[in-house]
Amino acid sequence: MSDLEGFRAETRAWLEANCPPEARGPMGSEADMIWGGRDAVFATPGHKLWLERMGERGWTAPEWPREYGGGGLSREEAKVLASELRRIKAQPALNSFGVWMLGPALLGFGTEEQKKRFLPEIVRGEIRWCQGYSEPGAGSDLASIQTRAEDRGDHWIVNGQKIWTSYADKADWIFCLVRTDPEAPKHLGISFVLFDMRTPGVTTRPITLISGKSPFCETFFDDVRVEKENLVGTLNRGWDVAKYLLAHERTMIGAMGEVAGGRPVGQVALDAIGTDEAGRLDEPMLRARIAELEIDQAAFRLAMERVGDQVKAKQAHPAIASMLKYYGSELNKRRHELLMAAGGADALEWESERSRGGSAARDWLRTKANSIEGGTSEIQLNIIAKHLLQLPGA
Repeated sequence: MSDLEGFRAETRAWLEANCPPEARGPMGSEADMIWGGRDAVFATPGHKLWLERMGERGWTAPEWPREYGGGGLSREEAKVLASELRRIKAQPALNSFGVWMLGPALLGFGTEEQKKRFLPEIVRGEIRWCQGYSEPGAGSDLASIQTRAEDRGDHWIVNGQKIWTSYADKADWIFCLVRTDPEAPKHLGISFVLFDMRTPGVTTRPITLISGKSPFCETFFDDVRVEKENLVGTLNRGWDVAKYLLAHERTMIGAMGEVAGGRPVGQVALDAIGTDEAGRLDEPMLRARIAELEIDQAAFRLAMERVGDQVKAKQAHPAIASMLKYYGSELNKRRHELLMAAGGADALEWESERSRGGSAARDWLRTKANSIEGGTSEIQLNIIAKHLLQLPGA
């Protein structure tokens, strides 16, 4: 305990000295998010500095081994770091599919050369990744993918199409499922490969969503050369890597229900509605709903920590990620429903972003995809029923 107390004191002092003012407090808009990459765009110089300082310390991936650029922290130390970041209301130093999804897969399945090549760059935010999984004919039934990799000796030639590729138009590299043995059963014959999005033959086309934004893309591969050194795991056993990564993706999506990037719902409501004579939000029903949300968010944060402990101890059920993904998605949708209710008529604005919290209506519409991306809520409930609750006939 004394060691943890010392670590907390050291961490608190370092964060106070190194977290710039611009990277503290609620994010004003999506532009404040730090994604990194070779063409990184930062909202302010302070955001760039925040990534550099956290990346140098390895604290963008605090529990990854130091030899791969991570922080090398124990689970208990990582919890202390997270609590100290919350204390100063620090914004995430890095939002990264590399940290959330690919990194754990490389740690579990990658070669030593792949780990040393990619993981430090991921930690420092120097490489931005996208995910090549879903296809027009392979969504919920992901194992039906048809993107094919033809063996050419020391490399493959890849042809096919992916869809719902988040931020593919901004990514540097892609981790991608391809079919390397078309004669094998559909869950076999799939391989997990990595390649640069600037490789000749790769093109992307953003998809405009109901929110008016285009975070998703169609991605096309026309005779794309992929080196065999970029195969992760065993040839034709990419489904093993894909399943492992999906668990991390679903946990990441679920975490949106606990991590609130914008202004607190209660503050938005106070600004819009005002207070009663007792200094409380002057709308009792809304006040009760906000309190219920904050309690559920706190409980979910503790549940996420508990599952993290179980994962570290190798005691977590493989299907627990589906539970976190489902509940976190619903929690995030609830939060944005309340933001719309709290904002009143101002929350309906569409063209401008004059409000401090950005466009509430666009963000609210975006959350509708939470229960679709990463596996629909219906799929998650089926997994929970079958593998966690062991219901008959599920």
